[in-house]
Amino acid sequence: MAHMKPLPPETTPELRDDFEIFEKILGFVPNSLLTMQRRPKMVKGFGELTKGVMDPEGAVDLGLMRLIAHFSSRAAGCQYCEAHSLVAAEIHDVPREKLDEIWEYQTSPHYTDAERVALDFAMAAGSVPNAVDAELFSRMREHWSEDQIVQILGAVCLYGFLNRWNDSMATDLESSPREMGEDVLSRGGWTGGKHV
Repeated sequence: MAHMKPLPPETTPELRDDFEIFEKILGFVPNSLLTMQRRPKMVKGFGELTKGVMDPEGAVDLGLMRLIAHFSSRAAGCQYCEAHSLVAAEIHDVPREKLDEIWEYQTSPHYTDAERVALDFAMAAGSVPNAVDAELFSRMREHWSEDQIVQILGAVCLYGFLNRWNDSMATDLESSPREMGEDVLSRGGWTGGKHV
């Protein structure tokens, strides 16, 4: 059970446009932001950062960016964000068979070598202590430009904030991410933890 109750979205009318950003990404306004709206400037700032990192005109496919967010959340252990990021990946046209093989990304034919190293990088960058080393960065450079690496690391950092927020708040999972976790992630040991 969440440590703090989310407020209804209409509590802070000036956040309507900010909440719309996340409705486009997820199909709903997440409980994390409904809780965070007690500090409207935080929601606005987080919305701006999200638009910058998850830029549709960016150098990295938005579906892959959601998978990168998933792997950084997995490294951090935030089951709320693990499920949310896969819902967003599916909305951004990541095929279901790719999601179904998320636990086998290293060997699945649905993942490219470039994607595998990006997901390895997300796990390493999302870990505490950070596990990115020169060898991994060299592997990244074999597949990704500096512009793309900056965007990829931006997704890891964006979700680093969310991982700490949601795990500290024990944010309750909404229905669609919970279903995604039960359908896809539970095969690899996901339980929803403190978020169900």
